[in-house]
Amino acid sequence: SNKDQETLNKETDKLLKNGIIEHSTSPWSSPVVLVKKKDGATRFCVDYRRLNQITTKDAFPLPRIDDIYDQLTKATHFTKFDFKSGYFQVPLDKADRPKTAFSTRIGHFQFKVLPQGLTNGPPTFQRIVNQILGPNRWKHVLGYIDDIIIYSKHFSEHIRHIEEVCALLHEANFKLNVDKCEITRTEILFLGHVIKAGTIKPDPDNIRGLTETREPTSAEEAFRFVKAAEYYRKFIPKFSTIAAPLHTYSPTTLNQQKTNKRSKFELSDAPREAFHKIKNILTTDLILGLLDDALPFKLQTDACVDGIGAVLLQVTPDGDRPLAFMSKKLT
Repeated sequence: SNKDQETLNKETDKLLKNGIIEHSTSPWSSPVVLVKKKDGATRFCVDYRRLNQITTKDAFPLPRIDDIYDQLTKATHFTKFDFKSGYFQVPLDKADRPKTAFSTRIGHFQFKVLPQGLTNGPPTFQRIVNQILGPNRWKHVLGYIDDIIIYSKHFSEHIRHIEEVCALLHEANFKLNVDKCEITRTEILFLGHVIKAGTIKPDPDNIRGLTETREPTSAEEAFRFVKAAEYYRKFIPKFSTIAAPLHTYSPTTLNQQKTNKRSKFELSDAPREAFHKIKNILTTDLILGLLDDALPFKLQTDACVDGIGAVLLQVTPDGDRPLAFMSKKLT
Protein backbone atom coordinates (compact mmCIF):
# COMPACT_ATOMS: atom_id res chain seq x y z
CA SER A 1 0.00 0.00 0.00
CA ASN A 2 1.01 3.64 -0.32
CA LYS A 3 1.13 3.93 3.48
CA ASP A 4 3.54 0.99 3.73
CA GLN A 5 5.70 2.43 0.97
CA GLU A 6 5.83 5.75 2.79
CA THR A 7 6.86 3.97 6.00
CA LEU A 8 9.48 1.96 4.11
CA ASN A 9 10.93 5.10 2.52
CA LYS A 10 11.13 6.87 5.89
CA GLU A 11 12.80 3.91 7.59
CA THR A 12 15.30 3.52 4.75
CA ASP A 13 16.11 7.23 4.83
CA LYS A 14 16.57 7.14 8.62
CA LEU A 15 18.91 4.13 8.43
CA LEU A 16 20.91 5.86 5.71
CA LYS A 17 21.26 9.13 7.64
CA ASN A 18 22.28 7.27 10.82
CA GLY A 19 25.04 5.40 9.02
CA ILE A 20 23.39 2.00 9.47
CA ILE A 21 23.16 1.29 5.73
CA GLU A 22 24.89 2.55 2.60
CA HIS A 23 24.20 2.56 -1.12
CA SER A 24 25.11 -0.72 -2.79
CA THR A 25 25.98 -2.24 -6.16
CA SER A 26 25.77 -5.78 -4.77
CA PRO A 27 24.38 -8.64 -6.90
CA TRP A 28 22.64 -9.87 -3.74
CA SER A 29 19.15 -8.75 -2.77
CA SER A 30 16.92 -10.03 0.04
CA PRO A 31 13.26 -9.02 0.33
CA VAL A 32 12.14 -6.30 2.74
CA VAL A 33 9.17 -6.85 5.06
CA LEU A 34 7.35 -4.52 7.46
CA VAL A 35 6.42 -6.21 10.74
CA LYS A 36 3.77 -4.83 13.10
CA LYS A 37 4.99 -4.53 16.70
CA LYS A 38 2.81 -4.98 19.81
CA ASP A 39 2.51 -1.22 20.27
CA GLY A 40 1.18 -0.82 16.74
CA ALA A 41 4.40 0.60 15.34
CA THR A 42 6.02 -0.89 12.25
CA ARG A 43 9.47 -2.46 12.24
CA PHE A 44 11.67 -2.56 9.15
CA CYS A 45 13.04 -6.09 8.54
CA VAL A 46 14.93 -7.89 5.80
CA ASP A 47 14.07 -11.54 5.12
CA TYR A 48 17.42 -13.32 5.03
CA ARG A 49 16.09 -16.88 4.87
CA ARG A 50 17.66 -17.69 1.50
CA LEU A 51 20.99 -16.23 2.58
CA ASN A 52 20.83 -18.16 5.85
CA GLN A 53 20.28 -21.44 3.98
CA ILE A 54 23.71 -21.18 2.35
CA THR A 55 25.54 -19.66 5.32
CA THR A 56 28.08 -21.74 7.24
CA LYS A 57 26.64 -21.83 10.75
CA ASP A 58 28.57 -20.39 13.69
CA ALA A 59 28.54 -23.06 16.42
CA PHE A 60 29.35 -20.66 19.27
CA PRO A 61 26.94 -21.65 22.08
CA LEU A 62 24.33 -19.51 23.76
CA PRO A 63 24.10 -20.04 27.54
CA ARG A 64 21.34 -22.39 28.71
CA ILE A 65 18.54 -20.31 30.19
CA ASP A 66 18.05 -22.78 33.05
CA ASP A 67 21.75 -22.42 33.93
CA ILE A 68 21.31 -18.66 34.08
CA TYR A 69 18.35 -18.95 36.44
CA ASP A 70 20.29 -21.36 38.67
CA GLN A 71 22.95 -18.67 39.14
CA LEU A 72 20.37 -16.25 40.54
CA THR A 73 19.32 -18.47 43.46
CA LYS A 74 20.92 -16.53 46.30
CA ALA A 75 20.76 -13.07 44.74
CA THR A 76 18.45 -10.44 46.24
CA HIS A 77 19.39 -7.41 44.11
CA PHE A 78 19.17 -7.26 40.33
CA THR A 79 19.95 -4.86 37.50
CA LYS A 80 19.08 -5.41 33.86
CA PHE A 81 20.81 -3.61 31.00
CA ASP A 82 19.33 -3.18 27.53
CA PHE A 83 21.63 -2.31 24.65
CA LYS A 84 20.67 0.59 22.41
CA SER A 85 20.11 -1.22 19.10
CA GLY A 86 22.75 -3.74 20.14
CA TYR A 87 23.24 -5.39 16.76
CA PHE A 88 23.70 -2.01 15.10
CA GLN A 89 26.70 -1.38 17.37
CA VAL A 90 28.59 -4.26 15.72
CA PRO A 91 30.33 -3.21 12.47
CA LEU A 92 30.27 -5.59 9.52
CA ASP A 93 33.42 -6.49 7.62
CA LYS A 94 33.39 -4.58 4.32
CA ALA A 95 33.74 -7.83 2.37
CA ASP A 96 30.52 -9.18 3.91
CA ARG A 97 28.35 -6.09 3.53
CA PRO A 98 27.19 -6.88 -0.04
CA LYS A 99 25.55 -10.11 1.17
CA THR A 100 23.14 -8.06 3.32
CA ALA A 101 21.84 -6.01 0.38
CA PHE A 102 18.17 -5.21 -0.16
CA SER A 103 16.15 -3.02 -2.50
CA THR A 104 13.35 -0.49 -2.06
CA ARG A 105 11.73 1.99 -4.43
CA ILE A 106 14.38 4.54 -3.62
CA GLY A 107 17.42 2.36 -4.27
CA HIS A 108 19.67 -0.59 -3.52
CA PHE A 109 21.35 -0.67 -0.10
CA GLN A 110 23.50 -2.82 2.17
CA PHE A 111 24.15 -2.83 5.92
CA LYS A 112 27.32 -1.40 7.42
CA VAL A 113 26.52 -3.04 10.76
CA LEU A 114 25.07 -6.36 11.92
CA PRO A 115 21.39 -6.53 10.86
CA GLN A 116 18.64 -8.53 12.54
CA GLY A 117 17.73 -11.82 10.88
CA LEU A 118 21.12 -13.29 10.02
CA THR A 119 21.51 -16.85 11.27
CA ASN A 120 24.91 -16.05 12.78
CA GLY A 121 23.75 -12.84 14.45
CA PRO A 122 22.96 -14.34 17.90
CA PRO A 123 26.20 -16.38 18.27
CA THR A 124 28.26 -13.44 17.01
CA PHE A 125 26.74 -11.05 19.52
CA GLN A 126 26.97 -13.64 22.31
CA ARG A 127 30.69 -14.08 21.65
CA ILE A 128 31.20 -10.31 21.88
CA VAL A 129 29.23 -10.04 25.14
CA ASN A 130 31.20 -12.94 26.65
CA GLN A 131 34.48 -11.24 25.71
CA ILE A 132 33.36 -7.93 27.23
CA LEU A 133 32.19 -9.43 30.52
CA GLY A 134 35.23 -11.71 30.73
CA PRO A 135 35.90 -13.43 34.08
CA ASN A 136 32.95 -11.64 35.71
CA ARG A 137 30.56 -14.00 33.90
CA TRP A 138 28.89 -16.55 36.16
CA LYS A 139 30.06 -14.56 39.20
CA HIS A 140 27.79 -11.51 39.31
CA VAL A 141 26.81 -10.80 35.70
CA LEU A 142 25.47 -12.80 32.77
CA GLY A 143 24.53 -11.99 29.22
CA TYR A 144 22.06 -13.77 26.99
CA ILE A 145 22.68 -12.24 23.55
CA ASP A 146 21.71 -8.58 24.14
CA ASP A 147 20.12 -9.05 27.59
CA ILE A 148 22.47 -8.37 30.51
CA ILE A 149 21.64 -9.14 34.15
CA ILE A 150 23.74 -8.15 37.17
CA TYR A 151 22.95 -10.01 40.39
CA SER A 152 24.22 -9.68 43.97
CA LYS A 153 23.48 -10.82 47.51
CA HIS A 154 23.90 -7.40 49.13
CA PHE A 155 23.07 -3.86 48.02
CA SER A 156 26.55 -2.45 48.64
CA GLU A 157 28.25 -5.10 46.50
CA HIS A 158 25.52 -4.71 43.87
CA ILE A 159 26.47 -1.05 43.37
CA ARG A 160 30.10 -2.12 42.95
CA HIS A 161 29.08 -4.80 40.44
CA ILE A 162 27.06 -2.27 38.43
CA GLU A 163 30.06 0.09 38.30
CA GLU A 164 32.34 -2.74 37.13
CA VAL A 165 30.01 -3.79 34.31
CA CYS A 166 29.42 -0.18 33.22
CA ALA A 167 33.19 0.32 33.01
CA LEU A 168 33.55 -2.80 30.85
CA LEU A 169 30.77 -1.69 28.49
CA HIS A 170 32.22 1.83 28.30
CA GLU A 171 35.65 0.43 27.46
CA ALA A 172 34.08 -1.63 24.66
CA ASN A 173 32.20 1.49 23.47
CA PHE A 174 28.79 -0.13 23.86
CA LYS A 175 25.82 2.13 24.52
CA LEU A 176 22.74 1.32 26.61
CA ASN A 177 19.09 2.24 26.19
CA VAL A 178 18.66 3.98 29.55
CA ASP A 179 14.85 4.05 29.31
CA LYS A 180 14.72 0.24 29.17
CA CYS A 181 17.34 -0.48 31.83
CA GLU A 182 16.16 -1.52 35.31
CA ILE A 183 18.47 -0.64 38.19
CA THR A 184 18.73 -2.11 41.71
CA ARG A 185 15.53 -4.14 41.77
CA THR A 186 14.58 -6.86 44.25
CA GLU A 187 12.26 -8.39 41.63
CA ILE A 188 13.06 -8.44 37.94
CA LEU A 189 11.65 -9.77 34.67
CA PHE A 190 14.36 -11.59 32.72
CA LEU A 191 14.00 -13.85 29.69
CA GLY A 192 10.25 -14.32 30.14
CA HIS A 193 10.24 -15.03 33.88
CA VAL A 194 10.03 -12.99 37.07
CA ILE A 195 12.89 -13.60 39.52
CA LYS A 196 12.64 -12.71 43.21
CA ALA A 197 14.44 -13.98 46.34
CA GLY A 198 15.22 -17.47 45.07
CA THR A 199 11.90 -17.96 43.28
CA ILE A 200 10.81 -17.93 39.65
CA LYS A 201 7.43 -17.49 37.98
CA PRO A 202 6.24 -16.86 34.40
CA ASP A 203 5.87 -13.35 33.00
CA PRO A 204 2.24 -12.37 33.83
CA ASP A 205 1.81 -10.73 30.40
CA ASN A 206 2.73 -13.98 28.63
CA ILE A 207 0.36 -15.95 30.84
CA ARG A 208 -2.41 -13.44 30.21
CA GLY A 209 -2.03 -14.03 26.49
CA LEU A 210 -2.88 -17.70 27.08
CA THR A 211 -5.64 -17.25 29.66
CA GLU A 212 -7.43 -14.79 27.37
CA THR A 213 -7.27 -17.15 24.39
CA ARG A 214 -10.70 -17.91 22.97
CA GLU A 215 -11.85 -21.49 22.51
CA PRO A 216 -10.16 -22.93 19.38
CA THR A 217 -12.15 -22.79 16.16
CA SER A 218 -9.64 -24.83 14.15
CA ALA A 219 -7.17 -27.66 14.67
CA GLU A 220 -4.36 -25.16 14.06
CA GLU A 221 -5.55 -22.92 16.92
CA ALA A 222 -5.85 -25.91 19.29
CA PHE A 223 -2.36 -27.12 18.38
CA ARG A 224 -0.88 -23.63 18.72
CA PHE A 225 -2.44 -23.19 22.18
CA VAL A 226 -1.14 -26.46 23.62
CA LYS A 227 2.36 -25.87 22.22
CA ALA A 228 2.44 -22.41 23.81
CA ALA A 229 1.19 -23.79 27.14
CA GLU A 230 3.89 -26.48 27.05
CA TYR A 231 6.51 -23.78 27.62
CA TYR A 232 5.24 -23.61 31.23
CA ARG A 233 4.87 -27.35 31.78
CA LYS A 234 7.50 -27.46 34.53
CA PHE A 235 5.20 -25.23 36.61
CA ILE A 236 2.19 -27.55 36.21
CA PRO A 237 1.83 -31.00 37.86
CA LYS A 238 0.69 -33.78 35.47
CA PHE A 239 0.71 -31.41 32.51
CA SER A 240 1.18 -34.19 29.93
CA THR A 241 -1.89 -36.09 31.14
CA ILE A 242 -4.02 -32.95 31.31
CA ALA A 243 -2.99 -31.74 27.85
CA ALA A 244 -3.13 -35.15 26.13
CA PRO A 245 -6.57 -34.64 24.49
CA LEU A 246 -5.31 -31.47 22.80
CA HIS A 247 -2.39 -33.34 21.28
CA THR A 248 -4.85 -35.13 19.01
CA TYR A 249 -4.62 -31.93 16.96
CA SER A 250 -1.19 -32.79 15.60
CA PRO A 251 0.39 -31.65 12.31
CA THR A 252 -1.28 -34.70 10.72
CA THR A 253 -4.68 -33.41 11.84
CA LEU A 254 -3.81 -29.97 10.49
CA ASN A 255 -2.98 -31.42 7.08
CA GLN A 256 -6.22 -33.41 7.03
CA GLN A 257 -8.22 -30.28 7.86
CA LYS A 258 -6.49 -28.32 5.09
CA THR A 259 -7.22 -31.15 2.63
CA ASN A 260 -10.89 -31.31 3.59
CA LYS A 261 -11.72 -27.61 3.89
CA ARG A 262 -15.46 -28.22 3.69
CA SER A 263 -15.59 -30.14 6.97
CA LYS A 264 -16.54 -27.93 9.92
CA PHE A 265 -14.17 -28.04 12.88
CA GLU A 266 -15.66 -28.96 16.23
CA LEU A 267 -13.78 -29.17 19.51
CA SER A 268 -14.87 -32.42 21.14
CA ASP A 269 -15.59 -32.76 24.87
CA ALA A 270 -12.23 -34.08 26.08
CA PRO A 271 -10.07 -31.47 24.29
CA ARG A 272 -12.49 -28.73 25.37
CA GLU A 273 -12.20 -29.82 28.99
CA ALA A 274 -8.40 -29.93 28.70
CA PHE A 275 -8.33 -26.46 27.12
CA HIS A 276 -10.32 -24.86 29.94
CA LYS A 277 -8.48 -26.81 32.65
CA ILE A 278 -5.11 -25.57 31.41
CA LYS A 279 -6.43 -22.00 31.28
CA ASN A 280 -7.72 -22.29 34.86
CA ILE A 281 -4.39 -23.67 36.09
CA LEU A 282 -2.53 -20.82 34.41
CA THR A 283 -4.57 -18.31 36.43
CA THR A 284 -3.18 -19.74 39.70
CA ASP A 285 0.06 -18.60 41.31
CA LEU A 286 2.64 -20.56 39.30
CA ILE A 287 5.81 -20.23 41.33
CA LEU A 288 8.86 -22.46 41.76
CA GLY A 289 12.07 -22.28 43.72
CA LEU A 290 15.45 -21.77 42.11
CA LEU A 291 17.93 -24.60 42.53
CA ASP A 292 20.38 -24.31 45.45
CA ASP A 293 23.29 -26.80 45.33
CA ALA A 294 24.01 -26.26 49.02
CA LEU A 295 20.70 -27.82 50.09
CA PRO A 296 19.51 -31.43 49.69
CA PHE A 297 17.01 -32.54 47.04
CA LYS A 298 14.08 -34.89 47.05
CA LEU A 299 12.45 -36.55 44.05
CA GLN A 300 8.85 -37.71 44.35
CA THR A 301 7.37 -39.91 41.63
CA ASP A 302 3.89 -41.06 40.73
CA ALA A 303 2.36 -43.35 38.12
CA CYS A 304 -1.08 -44.40 36.95
CA VAL A 305 -2.67 -45.99 33.90
CA ASP A 306 -2.69 -42.69 32.00
CA GLY A 307 0.78 -41.37 32.72
CA ILE A 308 3.79 -40.90 34.95
CA GLY A 309 4.91 -37.83 36.85
CA ALA A 310 7.54 -36.48 39.20
CA VAL A 311 8.41 -33.38 41.18
CA LEU A 312 11.92 -32.28 42.12
CA LEU A 313 11.89 -30.71 45.59
CA GLN A 314 14.43 -28.65 47.48
CA VAL A 315 14.59 -29.51 51.17
CA THR A 316 14.74 -26.18 53.03
CA PRO A 317 14.40 -25.21 56.72
CA ASP A 318 10.96 -23.83 55.81
CA GLY A 319 9.84 -27.08 54.19
CA ASP A 320 10.05 -28.76 50.81
CA ARG A 321 9.96 -26.35 47.88
CA PRO A 322 9.13 -27.53 44.33
CA LEU A 323 11.78 -26.79 41.70
CA ALA A 324 10.16 -28.47 38.69
CA PHE A 325 7.28 -30.74 37.75
CA MET A 326 7.78 -33.44 35.10
CA SER A 327 5.22 -35.67 33.41
CA LYS A 328 4.71 -37.98 30.46
CA LYS A 329 1.54 -39.43 28.96
CA LEU A 330 1.50 -43.21 28.57
CA THR A 331 0.07 -44.50 25.29
